[in-house]
Amino acid sequence: MATGFLAKAASAVTLPVAPLYGAFLSYMIFHPPRRPHHKTPADLGLTSTDVNVPLNGRQGRGLHVWLIPGDAERVVVLGHGLGLSKSASLAHARLLSEAGYTVAMFDHRNHGKSVADRAGWGMSDRHTDDVVAVVRHMRSMDEYAAARIAIYGFSISTFPSFYMLKREDCPVDAVVFDSGPALELAPLFRNFVAAGGVPIPGPLGAGPSRPVVESVASSAAVAMLRVQWPPPLGGAYERTPMLFLAGERDTMIPASGVRALAERYPLAEVHTLPDTEHLQGIKTQPETYAETVLAFLERTLKD
Repeated sequence: MATGFLAKAASAVTLPVAPLYGAFLSYMIFHPPRRPHHKTPADLGLTSTDVNVPLNGRQGRGLHVWLIPGDAERVVVLGHGLGLSKSASLAHARLLSEAGYTVAMFDHRNHGKSVADRAGWGMSDRHTDDVVAVVRHMRSMDEYAAARIAIYGFSISTFPSFYMLKREDCPVDAVVFDSGPALELAPLFRNFVAAGGVPIPGPLGAGPSRPVVESVASSAAVAMLRVQWPPPLGGAYERTPMLFLAGERDTMIPASGVRALAERYPLAEVHTLPDTEHLQGIKTQPETYAETVLAFLERTLKD
């Protein structure tokens, strides 16, 4: 009883600084502590080449890519979830590589081995630029110049993978989304913070301070995106096939939000994976997951 009372009292004392810490967390969401690659393609028996993709024509460090060669006419550009690195997507890369696809796995800026970007504004365009840069780099290579290309995004990074369809000068042939995106933005950031995606220390993580931290962090993160969401119907959103994979037990980006977004677009299909939490489909439903993804890519990337 006494311990609970003291915790609540401490949280009440820290309440005045809760908004400031929430604002700090919104920046940290897009600039997380870097996680080293816990595995490499070689650990899964895949042959790869390290590639540096420049950003905005700048020389030096850009986006770090593992290029896993396969069919030069069918390429999948593979991302990763926010706060992770491309090594988190290696199981998906192996699935695609074994099916014959060329796979280009990249670290978003501020993740893995890619460039640091201290900016705190216009984050939607910046992360969309990452996806576009890798697609354009692949098309600049002679062997992949005529390839059909699919984008494959995960979790919160599905949003820039979806938003890049606004870039009419960088068309792709199909998009695959695992655990996102959803119709509403603020809930996903609130869920991300609530699930421990960023640290909330001591009294700020309990009592009256906690909801203030979560609310400010999610609202500020949405503002930092500077994005028109959802994208209006038209252009590539009408003619690009889309596959959404949603977990039935996903509390981060619930399947209902994914369906609410997908139903706006004529070539979108949603597959809800039973008994599956956030980003766990390839583990909990491996056969269904593989069959669904490969069948979709076979239809959309064939000649």
